[in-house]
Amino acid sequence: QVQLVESGGGSVQAGGSLRLSCTGSGYTFASKIMGWFRQAAGKEREFVAAIAWSNTYYADSAKGRFTISRDNGKNAVYLQMNSLKSDDTAVYYCAGSFNPFYSKPPASYDYWGQGTQVTVSS
Repeated sequence: QVQLVESGGGSVQAGGSLRLSCTGSGYTFASKIMGWFRQAAGKEREFVAAIAWSNTYYADSAKGRFTISRDNGKNAVYLQMNSLKSDDTAVYYCAGSFNPFYSKPPASYDYWGQGTQVTVSS
């Protein structure tokens, strides 16, 4: 059974940083495309970042502030978030894809974690 678990969310003031972690069981991250998504209250789930082998991809809103990385030995993927803004407030989800090519739409991802809340106060 595949299980993805996010951690590291919390409350932070604008300008602060958080590091989200996602660990998995029943699912090997090393050969998979892994992504981070977020969903703010009343809005659709949106792409934040993805990592495919050594290539990384970011939403425009995340470029220059967020960094996605992975540790295949720990079967983990991370999202370092710096210079946080109130607009970054959302539930953040880790997701894994069996697709061979990077893709943004949430429907392209096969497995999801339960999400971790990030709240940025101004």
